[in-house]
Amino acid sequence: MTLTEPSREYLSQTYRDALTTLSEGSVNRRFDPYLDIDWDSPELALDPNDVRWVLPAAVDPLGATRWYRDQPLERQIAIGRWRVANAVKVGAAFESILIRGMMQFAMTLPNGSPEFRYAMHEMTEECNHIQMFQELVNRIGVDVPGPKRHFRWLSPFIGLAGGYAYVILFIGILGGEEPIDHYQKAIIRQGGSIPPMVLRTMEIHIAEEARHISFAGDFLASRVARMGKFNRGVCSVAFPIAMRWLAGEIMAPGKEFAREFDIPREVMREAFWDSPHSRQILASYFGDMRKLVDELGLVNPVARRLWKMLGVDGPVSRYRSEPERKVRAA
Repeated sequence: MTLTEPSREYLSQTYRDALTTLSEGSVNRRFDPYLDIDWDSPELALDPNDVRWVLPAAVDPLGATRWYRDQPLERQIAIGRWRVANAVKVGAAFESILIRGMMQFAMTLPNGSPEFRYAMHEMTEECNHIQMFQELVNRIGVDVPGPKRHFRWLSPFIGLAGGYAYVILFIGILGGEEPIDHYQKAIIRQGGSIPPMVLRTMEIHIAEEARHISFAGDFLASRVARMGKFNRGVCSVAFPIAMRWLAGEIMAPGKEFAREFDIPREVMREAFWDSPHSRQILASYFGDMRKLVDELGLVNPVARRLWKMLGVDGPVSRYRSEPERKVRAA
């Protein structure tokens, strides 16, 4: 099996059953951003001066810096508001790349493929997420750029390339979805101290991303088990590289952010990802992925060194979405 071979008759019954469950979940428990969020509700109204825009030190690497905590409250609020809006815009951009690659993958699948059905369900949900995220950005009212400039330029080609290397595409999907999912869950576990409209979008996103992440993991399990030694070696190396690269692209804001708020270069370096606390936050995003690569048999001496060298190694989750209990504010 190559990195690009589409699925055929070898799909196991266990995998087929998982796909059926996921597809039925998308039919029976789905969200629409304009039915399930009352954007004009007074309870969800966004206040630009809401103290809940302040970045939580235990979860956000910039919020943990001394520089940020020493800023006046109104400036902390403005920085937090911009950062949240931009992170949402970045999330929408990543979803668009996922859709481009997955659509190419889906169009290679044979008639009757259960993967085709679920892939289309997932892309439908991702389109809803993009609408939801853009509506939220519009309501926040900050004209943020979203991804870093080079990532914006590369995004059409990343989606195109992923559409022809399906296994790498799904590794990349996990590399992008895991940091966002982990960050949002961590905020909710901290008590959800964030404006209610933002919190509502997070709740919807987390609920549906659980299916998407499950599909990606099951997809990789169905492919990797049938790969030869060389392709398994490629995947073992691709995993930590994708995790580290996409965490940086998605979770660390670009230069526009630093210029907007005159954030010193050394503070940005400390937050993303030079300080012990920020490195701990980075590594905490991927406990589930370390568990997955262990289950897939993709841990070898070279891969192990890469995980460590790239700063994405650490404890393996005992179960899916296990809270990171060791990350604390600096």
